[in-house]
Amino acid sequence: MSNVTTNTTIDPSLLAAMNSNRGTKSATQEAQDKFMTLLVTQMKNQDPLNPLDNAQITSQLAQLSTVTGIDKLNETMTAMNGSFKNSQNLQAASMIGHGVVVPGSNVELKDGKSVLGFDLPQNADKIQVKIRDENGSLIKTLNFNSMTSGFNSISWDGKNESGTAVANGNYNFEVSASAADTKLTVTPMSFGLVSSVSFGSQGTMLSISNAGDVLMSDVKQIF
Repeated sequence: MSNVTTNTTIDPSLLAAMNSNRGTKSATQEAQDKFMTLLVTQMKNQDPLNPLDNAQITSQLAQLSTVTGIDKLNETMTAMNGSFKNSQNLQAASMIGHGVVVPGSNVELKDGKSVLGFDLPQNADKIQVKIRDENGSLIKTLNFNSMTSGFNSISWDGKNESGTAVANGNYNFEVSASAADTKLTVTPMSFGLVSSVSFGSQGTMLSISNAGDVLMSDVKQIF
């Protein structure tokens, strides 16, 4: 006689684990099932003397198709957005060590060399650039004539009004411009090197020397 006993009872938790994915439906599938259930119920219980109009049924099916299509479109857009973010992050990482132009009024002086820029809304016949130190003291005034609209860059040799070379470091500048005595709105631009990249809720941020942290979307030029 065998001593082996057979237990025909299966642990409910094991069954739940094995069947956890069975019958799982997406929100779209559930909506479709509910819609079709309501439609079939409506057709079963319709008034024989006043049956449902074919146009009405077609309209309801069209609404279901539209909702389903919108849901699928949202899924596609979400996937595309994720792919775009990954591509943008890779592009941002490849910018480390490159020079960029971003909105800003800082200029870095190193060994008598510096570059600063600005954007003009239209051609200008008078442009003045004032360079100041971190305390706001005026260091140098540069005057130019006849610059075209768009981005313009100029260099500063690091000398003050008396022709003496000033120390390396970060300085600030302000630009004023006019065209036929009409004052123009000028956007100052800073040059800097990308030292690091970070990814946050605000988007991809670039850490730039002498310009701080800026959004990748604010970069106007890469070189």
